[in-house]
Amino acid sequence: MKNYVKRISQKSDKLSKEQILDLFDEVVDENESYKSIINSLSSGILILDNDFILQRHNKMAESRLPFNSHLEEAINSGLPIWNYIDDEDIASFIKNCAEKEITNSSEEFSTKTPGGSIRFITITISPLVHENQMDGNIIIVRDITESKNQEILLHRMENLANLTNLAAGMAHEIKNPLGAISIHIQLIQKAVKKARENENILPPHKFVEDHIDIVNEEIEHLNRLVMEFLTAVRPVKANLELKNPDKILSDLVIFLKPEFTKAGVKINFDPSGSSQRIMLDEKLFREIFINLSQNSLAAIKAKFFEETEDHCKLIMNAGLFSISTKVQDNKMIFTISDNGCGMSSETVSKIFEPYYTTKANGTGLGMTMVYKIVKEFKGDILVDSQEGQGTQFTLSFPIPQKDTKLLSNA
Repeated sequence: MKNYVKRISQKSDKLSKEQILDLFDEVVDENESYKSIINSLSSGILILDNDFILQRHNKMAESRLPFNSHLEEAINSGLPIWNYIDDEDIASFIKNCAEKEITNSSEEFSTKTPGGSIRFITITISPLVHENQMDGNIIIVRDITESKNQEILLHRMENLANLTNLAAGMAHEIKNPLGAISIHIQLIQKAVKKARENENILPPHKFVEDHIDIVNEEIEHLNRLVMEFLTAVRPVKANLELKNPDKILSDLVIFLKPEFTKAGVKINFDPSGSSQRIMLDEKLFREIFINLSQNSLAAIKAKFFEETEDHCKLIMNAGLFSISTKVQDNKMIFTISDNGCGMSSETVSKIFEPYYTTKANGTGLGMTMVYKIVKEFKGDILVDSQEGQGTQFTLSFPIPQKDTKLLSNA
């Protein structure tokens, strides 16, 4: 059609008025056809000029991306498209591509709908080529929420296999309380039977009450075991989003610092300085580091408490707790270390097992939950500890891979 119109335009002075009107109608029909095709696409389309100013878009673009105004206002407005995007990460990504003249790039993002649900999208920026010359840019927005949710569901189904070990551990844990309850109930039954045979003379004072108290204690113990078991096996309800972990950890360190400073423990944070984002649930991500930091603080106190004749005191500024992050081999690596009392090799080997604890009042589920959350984020966790020297945890999480490698203009 384009070549046809070009040929006709060259002979326009020889065409009649009717022929020109017919040609105009054909051009309008074809333009409407192109608009219908673009609006029928399941992906959002933004067509931009070389200055990233919006020229055309389809309806799906408005539902896929968060905008702070109607897109019609952005067309030929003189302002780049990122001024109209109501998401800091997405706007920064597009602006960065424009400023660095990156002509091919693709990246994943998470957004929230007005209803509060999380959607995952892939944004691809490609050059708009006309007669072998770059004539602008095209932004394609694809919704990948369903595939992401399928990945998450598959991962959770794989984790269900671990329930067998947890159930076996639970069965072992409840045997002792059940045995104790059985014994004391039998003793009560014998006492009642003897009383009936002996002219209903009651057993000694508090005999039955003592046994009942023990039964009640064991029932409470069983109830606590069941609640802990439910905590251990309950699926982690993670609302995964693409987030920058450095910012989350920076805020967390500010939150933890007063407690550590009061205890005379120095706290260090060495961020990666990268803008990389990973799939995580911010609340659960904070829970990982709060749990590890509290364990480190307890280990530091255990090592540096100094006993005197009058009281115990912590040797000030001797303890050190550190968090560092880095990007390596398509992964985000987190290192959490302390110079506390450390752990034995036996403790290290059992640290993630449910109900295993070295603390007098510990539930043995804190590190189990840390492990579950890390695995929910498709990550790995390693422990290196030496008694008397300290402990280091290394967490690694995958960085979502881009569909297209970055290509810069030569």
